[in-house]
Amino acid sequence: MLIKRKSIEAQANRKSGPGNPRSSSPQKPARKPKFAPVTLSEQDGVRFLHFGTEWVQGAMRIRKPDWIELEYAQQMMAWMLFLQQPRHIVQLGLGTGALTKFCYRQFPQARVTAVELNPSVIAICESMFKLPPNDERLSVLEMDAMDFVSDDAYRQSFDVLQVDLYDATARGPVLDTPEFYEACAACLAPGGIMTVNLFGDHPSYAKNLKAMRPAFAKVLCLPEVHEGNIVAIAFRDAPDLDVAALYERAALITEATRLPAKTWVNGLKAAQQNR
Repeated sequence: MLIKRKSIEAQANRKSGPGNPRSSSPQKPARKPKFAPVTLSEQDGVRFLHFGTEWVQGAMRIRKPDWIELEYAQQMMAWMLFLQQPRHIVQLGLGTGALTKFCYRQFPQARVTAVELNPSVIAICESMFKLPPNDERLSVLEMDAMDFVSDDAYRQSFDVLQVDLYDATARGPVLDTPEFYEACAACLAPGGIMTVNLFGDHPSYAKNLKAMRPAFAKVLCLPEVHEGNIVAIAFRDAPDLDVAALYERAALITEATRLPAKTWVNGLKAAQQNR
């Protein structure tokens, strides 16, 4: 199975249902997915999303709904150092819609697609996190991320994949196999980049990197932030890591968006030196 972790979502969403998948008994009808409750909290002008636990699944500064509040989520935009005019940006795992909203506003020439399995997350993003309605550029799809990236119609279609797939346990991505990352790589257009939110002090970190690296020309990790979040940047094709040029690009990004892009270059430089 692609979903390994024991959680409400992981157990309920197994496509083979309960029991032994090799059993000769007649196949039961597919079960509807079950999810942990979607809950909210607020502190110091920031609204947080939870899945029934203390783990933060996303955040929004109420007075700045289109700003990316969390540092790891800002790092998920590090692909901007290499891609200036993406045509299609895809988010797997909606969270509070922070990345989806930012990309939709920041790149008016691009299509933006978000894939989210839990309909309650989509509904609360619309009602409490200022997610704009679908239009000719924005599509929020209620479906499984693995089904989405496995669709042959999406081969070499996306310039950017942003992957943030966590359940209520929030200790590691729920999709973490070589097959998943191979499908992600196959969806990227030439020059395409994937960013992934990982959890550094958990066994899932090494497992995900091991599954990811064979599918991509290069994988680099930015420094750990928050409570252990580490963003991996996976390149479909070997990147040009001209540090001086990247710093110049970072300055332009910061001027246009206020994102701390220089720190991304620092992290990439350190990651390259440590390989």
